[in-house]
This record gives sequence, structure tokens and C-alpha cells, in this order.
Amino acid sequence: MMTSIEALIDRQIRKWEVEKKARDEQAAPKEKEILPIITVSRQRGSSGSYLARRFAEELDYQLAHKQIIDIICSDSGYRKRIIEALDEKTKSQLGLWVEGLFQGQYVDASDYFRYLYHTVVAIAKHGGIVLIGRGGNLIATLQTGFHIRVVAPERRRVENIMKYAFVDEQTAIEAIKDSDEERSNFIKSNFNHDINDPHYYDLVINTGMIDVEDAVKIATEGLRAKMEWLRQAE
Repeated sequence: MMTSIEALIDRQIRKWEVEKKARDEQAAPKEKEILPIITVSRQRGSSGSYLARRFAEELDYQLAHKQIIDIICSDSGYRKRIIEALDEKTKSQLGLWVEGLFQGQYVDASDYFRYLYHTVVAIAKHGGIVLIGRGGNLIATLQTGFHIRVVAPERRRVENIMKYAFVDEQTAIEAIKDSDEERSNFIKSNFNHDINDPHYYDLVINTGMIDVEDAVKIATEGLRAKMEWLRQAE
């Protein structure tokens, strides 16, 4: 029996499969309009996950968090279906690009990271996804999609964790320290980048001074502006 997360993954892939079948059956298939992928990197306690969810709702996108991506990466069936739902030209380009990247040894060559790159790039090609974490902005790159970093002052982060995780202050402080270290090490060891470097994001939002609902409006306008810039640059 499927878990709720597996059912969500299956439903999204079925949607892509149905869309591909409809295109294949057209006498003169129209090129698919690709909705941009959105990636959200966040500090724990910054309300970044909530912002990502609200942004996905605003755009009518599917939300994909770490657990969803890791399940796909560990399941060859899901990975195959996601790639098979792409157009033939896009599938061949994806394979060449990812394999060329690993041959150039720019990134970790472990099986997990091969699967992670294939998964995120394939999802970016489908579009219409808000992806939380997993270095999504570094895989999709600034030339594809829209990439957000959500931060907040430590005091605000501590207060948020105490409030929503129902823990005491010291536990919240330790949770922030552990999370910052784990996320920073993940990006540094696997992508050789600093997670806090603003140059790898289109927008950095400080929720300590900006309400999340206002932040969603800012992100929406930023997305619109970037997509317009990319269209003009073509």
C-alpha cells in the first residue's frame, strides 16, 4: 500500500505521463510550455518551508521537499517514469548533460548524486515544481528557474522553533546550530559552494523583517521579472 508521499509522487508523475501522451497523439504536436522550477533554500526556523508552500499554492505548483526527492532517488521505477514522460529530444539532452557533468568531475560521482542530478534536472524540464533544499538551485543553475534563499535573525528562528516544535530555548538553539552545520556541509562537500553565498540565488529574503505573505508577493514579482528578462535575452 502506498504512503501519502508515494501517492503524491505517483499522482504528479501520472499527470506528466498523461500530458506526454496527449502531445504524442496530436497530429502536429505543440511544443510544451515549460513552467519554471522554483527552488527554496532556507535556514531552519526562518519560515522558509511555509513560504515555499504558500508560493506553491500561489502558483498552483506541486511542492517537493527533501523526503520526496530522496524517495524518488532511491526508486528506479519513479526515476524511469519521470524521464520517460519527457519528450525524446529532452530525454537525450538530459542524459548527455548529466553524464558529461560527472565525467568532468565537477560534482560527487556517487550513485546518489547521479540519481539526484537526473531527478532534479528532469523535474526542471517538466517544470511547475517548488523544490525545497537538496542543492536544487546549484543543479538547475541560475539560467533555469527561480531560486530563493530564506533567512532570519537567530532570535526569530529560536522563537519560531520554540513555538512550532514545542521545545525549550536551549533545544531550539542547538537545533539551529545542528541544522546550519548539516546543511552547510551538504552543500560544501557535494557542490563545493557556500550555502550562504547570495550569488547562487535570484532572491534572498529576510523573514525577520518581512512578513511571509509579503515575501510571497515579492517572490512572485521577482519570478515574473526574471522570466521576462530571460525571454528578452533569448
